[in-house]
Amino acid sequence: MKISFLIHNAYGIGGTNTTTFNLARALSERHEVEIVSVLRHREQPQLVLDPKVSLRALVDLRHEKEHPLHLRAARVFPAAEYRHRQYSELTDERIGRYLESVDADAVIGTRPGLNVHLALQAPRRVVRVGQEHLALDRHSPRLRTALRRAYRGLDVLTTVTEADAAAYRRKMWLPGVRVQALPNSVPDPVLPASDGTAKVVVAAGRLVAGKRYDLLIEAFALVAAERPDWRLRIYGTGEERGRLRRLIERLGLYDNVFLMGAAAPLEAEWVKGSIGAAASDFESFGMTIVEAMRCGLPMVSTDCPHGPGEIIEDGADGRLVPVGDRDALGAALLELVRDDELRRRMGRTAMENARRFAPAAVVRQAEDLIEEALSARRSGRRPAARDRARIRRALTGRGYAAQDAARVLGSSALCTVRRGRRWRRARR
Repeated sequence: MKISFLIHNAYGIGGTNTTTFNLARALSERHEVEIVSVLRHREQPQLVLDPKVSLRALVDLRHEKEHPLHLRAARVFPAAEYRHRQYSELTDERIGRYLESVDADAVIGTRPGLNVHLALQAPRRVVRVGQEHLALDRHSPRLRTALRRAYRGLDVLTTVTEADAAAYRRKMWLPGVRVQALPNSVPDPVLPASDGTAKVVVAAGRLVAGKRYDLLIEAFALVAAERPDWRLRIYGTGEERGRLRRLIERLGLYDNVFLMGAAAPLEAEWVKGSIGAAASDFESFGMTIVEAMRCGLPMVSTDCPHGPGEIIEDGADGRLVPVGDRDALGAALLELVRDDELRRRMGRTAMENARRFAPAAVVRQAEDLIEEALSARRSGRRPAARDRARIRRALTGRGYAAQDAARVLGSSALCTVRRGRRWRRARR
């Protein structure tokens, strides 16, 4: 089976790139796998790509940034999508050509705008899998409207948590589309796990407001007041670094809390700690939580929507505390700091429980989803075919007004949609 991933920019770094590279690597053990990057801005990807996985780009910004079509707004990629300004008529054209000629059995889109391209433009012989890495409730109402219409052309829609899958089933009418939770995978550790003896708490992620590192630092002040020999190391870069540095100085924690900057691979840093920590207001999944647990660290995390509660078993492999509660977060950290045996036992349980996020386990789920959809398509049992035909009629102006096609895509100008080898335009 050949599987193709359609991704925004495989040459950068981020959670979606990491999970895509991980899944592609695992799938490549038994399948032919390629990653198709819409954009490219550097010679080599920042993440390590398995040599069995091929990589190609559709638009090379090093040479095509000033291409006339790239200076004009995208017409297919939804206007309400966060990345819309980075897309253009050139990306519309290149993505359309790629999908028209794709020889894969299944194509996996990795963000909402690309899922729209996939749902509307991929040939009928291809299984269309849309991945959602951001929870439905984090999308704007305008984008949700566009996705509700376009996503009916998918075969499968995956979310990273069961809670988000339930939200899509409840709030989005997607007849015939299988909506299934498929968690992110984390590679098997290569280093010995933490032994729980280091007096170090570790946190990692982008230094942005929603991650609430300010709350974590304030909570750790409670730990440092009782156990001044413990340290908090925070890995990552971002816009909040200056503010966090000032907070550390104001609280007098300059000997206890350290902003470590970026580190790759993070596994080497997790195993140097004894407790993992997260204080986010919101997590679509919680990749760093799984990474820490796979390295033998019990996690102390806010019980925010959606990921932590599906990853951590409170009291068994970590602790969950209310969102925004500094005192509860500090108390949970102190509970593990004070009790060496509890900390080590939870760390061993965390490592065992987190095995369900190993690549092999996640790959089996992904293979089953793709193979079932492929079997249904080949046998003519495609349940969403009627709805796809209805969408295509809307997009070609047959049975529905052309203006509806523009609304499906959320375009603010002319909306270009494929019909066979011809292109139709509709003004909103």
